[in-house]
Amino acid sequence: MSRCTGCFWSRLLCLAALLAVGRGQQESAAERLSPYFGTKSRYEIVNPHLLRDPLSLGPPQPGFPLPPASCTPLQLNAVFRHGTRYPTRGQIKKLARLHGLLDQRNGSCPASEALAGWAMWYREEMDGMLAERGRYDMSMLARRLAARFPGLLAPQRRFAFISSHKSRCVNSSDAFREGLYRALYGQQQPTLENNPAMLGDIKINDTLMRFFDLCEKFVRDVENNKEAMHELDDFKTGPEMKKVVERVADKLCLQADQLNADLVQVAFFTCSFELAIKNISSPWCSIFSKEDALVLEYLNDLKQYWKRGYGYDINSRSSCVLFQDIIRNLDQAVAECKNSKPISSPAILQFGHAETLQPLLALMGYFKDNEPLKANNYRKHMNRKFRSGRIVPYAANLVFVLYHCDQVQSPKEEYKVQILLNEKLLEYPSSKKTVISFANLKNRYKDILQKCHFTDVCDLPQNTTAGA
Repeated sequence: MSRCTGCFWSRLLCLAALLAVGRGQQESAAERLSPYFGTKSRYEIVNPHLLRDPLSLGPPQPGFPLPPASCTPLQLNAVFRHGTRYPTRGQIKKLARLHGLLDQRNGSCPASEALAGWAMWYREEMDGMLAERGRYDMSMLARRLAARFPGLLAPQRRFAFISSHKSRCVNSSDAFREGLYRALYGQQQPTLENNPAMLGDIKINDTLMRFFDLCEKFVRDVENNKEAMHELDDFKTGPEMKKVVERVADKLCLQADQLNADLVQVAFFTCSFELAIKNISSPWCSIFSKEDALVLEYLNDLKQYWKRGYGYDINSRSSCVLFQDIIRNLDQAVAECKNSKPISSPAILQFGHAETLQPLLALMGYFKDNEPLKANNYRKHMNRKFRSGRIVPYAANLVFVLYHCDQVQSPKEEYKVQILLNEKLLEYPSSKKTVISFANLKNRYKDILQKCHFTDVCDLPQNTTAGA
């Protein structure tokens, strides 16, 4: 996978460009910058065919699904990031501050005047809430998954809905369920009698969906440790970011010392929010070049790398509780199948955050570069694998599919697993295979399954002596 990852992203971006041309439209500033929005990217950046048809399953994927003549899907276990959301309260405050600076500009310039006339419509009470576009994201995703797995996501099957306590996740799971209703029943809503499982409560489980909040060592050593983000802080004041700040200040007729990396980044994110939420090219987009966007993407990726990815072992090891739960559920389905029992949970649908998915993917060894991302090696990472916008855009999803297959070779090959990220097959790390026996999957990750205990990884030692 390592050698092909960069090629994959290049082909994806080329396809996005071709689609824009195919629509007969001139590429807007927002579309030109959209490959570099990081975790604020809309889902279509990884699946550009959805811009034409939101229910399209895209081009065929060789080897997926496994041939129905010999393999039957038993269980789908999925972890979703919530759909498109509004900015957080902190981002809205920074944007209001930046917008206010435009009245203090020196001279007259078109970009600044256009932004001064832009209506500040974001309100602090929006604070990261799911946008209407986010409900649409999840509804369409549900309908596509129902089309991909008609045997699992079908009427009369039992579905388990699990969510983080955050409203954007609960509302995403609700919107997904509504989309599933429509896929299975058309316009007719199901009744309690014909499908009680689909109408059950959405279970809140922060132990699985927000494990990072409950990991004391992560909170102490990374979340609340100012020194942990020193690479990010160094890049903010480094030469690449300094040039971006100066260029943006010049375009807005402001003094460079009136801006900083955080204010410039929130302007860039506003461009991304307006594209994702309203599908428009905001005037905030016009102040950024592609070169600026690449630097700002790296700034965002540095934060993800050091706080949620490979920067510190605790980032990924804290997610072992989630990985173990996924495997436990797959194990249960295998045991039920072996005993000729119906699968109790053919679909387990879990709704969390980018911060839920990114550590889990790092734990499994995906998108790891040979060198760590640092403040001083930006140029070396122009073709990096760790690009958060391609990995965890809004509505990102990681899906484990368990199959029961005819015993052609050996009993160990009877149960097989495929993994999809954002509806595309993932090759297993250190392998070009897109399917693996369940036994081999567990063997590959036996250290995580046997030795990664959440309490050992995350609990802080308790003081046993007063004043110790």
